[in-house]
Amino acid sequence: MQHNLDNSAVRDLYAAAGFAGRVGWGERPAVLVIDMANAWADPDEMLGSDLSGVMDSILEVLASARRAELPIFFTTMAYDPELVEIGHVVQAKTPHSRLMIRGSDRVALLPELERQPHEPLIEKPRASAFYGTNLLATLISERVDTVIVVGCSTSGCIRSTCESAFNTNLRAIVPREAVGDRSPTAHASGLFDIDARFADVVDLTDVISHLDTLTARA
Repeated sequence: MQHNLDNSAVRDLYAAAGFAGRVGWGERPAVLVIDMANAWADPDEMLGSDLSGVMDSILEVLASARRAELPIFFTTMAYDPELVEIGHVVQAKTPHSRLMIRGSDRVALLPELERQPHEPLIEKPRASAFYGTNLLATLISERVDTVIVVGCSTSGCIRSTCESAFNTNLRAIVPREAVGDRSPTAHASGLFDIDARFADVVDLTDVISHLDTLTARA
């Protein structure tokens, strides 16, 4: 059976097995923009794919989050030229990681994101934004209980970040139009798995509507 959010039979099967509950919104959300850098968003790059539609949705989320004055974090993956930080296993399994050199254009965020000086850029050594970084400590400092996860790739870094959020008892919300993958089937199955196990996958309009209520309340 095909795993995607529109397959009601599979969704019912997982619900009957005790998956796909709803975490909902907490009191203090933040936005995590995962790996919207040239290496992933330039179709001519080894890792790249066309994420232009995803970018449009991310910009909507960012605009709403900035109006509500919410914390926003960006990530990329970057290593020193000697590659000692990566480790032999990761280099062997993901040879593309050898190209992610700190300071290169490849790991630079897309300028359309217009990252502000107070919006941290986190260099993560692995798929999850939480692994080997200070993200969790910073979220605790900001009293964040909900993360809105956008970016790429759905089946990899988005999924891993949502799993880490779940493991640390953070609510995670994924606007389906604001995440992407180089493989449509990996994207579809990744969204289904994220929604079943780690986060609430919702429509972009639902996220924007919620953030607009926070702006009005502020």
